Amino acid sequence: MNNKQTTIKDSVSLEGVGIHTGKDVKLTFHPAKENTGYVFKRVDLDDEPEIEALAKYVVNTQRGTTLEKDGVKLKTTEHVLAALVGLEIDNILIEINAEEPPIMDGSSKFFVDALEKAGLKELCSLRNEYIVKDVISFNDPESGSEITLIPSEKYQITTMVDYETKVLGTQNATLTKLSEFKDEFSNARTFSFLHEIEMLLENNLIKGGDLNNAIVYVDKKISENTMEKLKKAFNKDKVSVKSNGILDNLNLHYQNEAARHKLLDVLGDLALIGKRIKGKVIAKKPGHFINTQFAKKVSRIIEKEERLNMKKLEYNKKAIMDADQIMNILPHRPPFSFY
Repeated sequence: MNNKQTTIKDSVSLEGVGIHTGKDVKLTFHPAKENTGYVFKRVDLDDEPEIEALAKYVVNTQRGTTLEKDGVKLKTTEHVLAALVGLEIDNILIEINAEEPPIMDGSSKFFVDALEKAGLKELCSLRNEYIVKDVISFNDPESGSEITLIPSEKYQITTMVDYETKVLGTQNATLTKLSEFKDEFSNARTFSFLHEIEMLLENNLIKGGDLNNAIVYVDKKISENTMEKLKKAFNKDKVSVKSNGILDNLNLHYQNEAARHKLLDVLGDLALIGKRIKGKVIAKKPGHFINTQFAKKVSRIIEKEERLNMKKLEYNKKAIMDADQIMNILPHRPPFSFY
């Protein structure tokens, strides 16, 4: 199996709006050299600061994963990162002229299409892969969320979603190999419940939202006041609820699209570990908070293992002198002890 690092052949750009700011955004993918990893570059700011896509820079997980380095922030990074991992791209520079990527249709599909258009290029160095040998778990008692990583021959993910609501129900999704991502998961769109949309509107968020980039599950009766807010926010003359409990103007790609999108989010958030994973992820009720906390935990484990391996290498180095050579240069002789 080929295990060489990759990047893209050519630069490629996308334009859209940020879901929370509603501002126009341009994002450009550029080829990058070996061992670069994923790096975001804010070209709208002085000195064009860069932020590496690493778990240690996660500062907020409300409505998406936010990175911050030296006071510079980047929001909702997960859909872009999921596309990169799903296409097995290891190194890339991502220029962006705003604080969040364009939401596009709420999935990773448009990022995948752009990256495939740019083409993939194989590099000389081998991939920096973390081979899972022991079970690693993390749980959040407050939400009931749990993520477990177990040994496996391939990078695999299973997500189990249960919001204890009739309209969504219990859903599961499984990715058995990364080659499935493009066709089976990349077009799974983000979703929210109606009560969350109301809260976001009240806080002047989702300025870039419309009924084409988010599935809205209606988990409560819609008042006339809420209906008017929705029509205004989504620039629609009429808003209604479909028979499957979803706001209109949208058809599900899959019956379990919510679970598939949560799997997409897990893939994107765990990219922040900074290494390719050879293991299976089992995520119960995943969300950005537990995803990124788990990424931080795995990152710490990897760092510890790497330090131990470095020490072992040092111990295995050939000795500069043996005991006899040391004895020859010592100013003292037995009966002094020599150890």
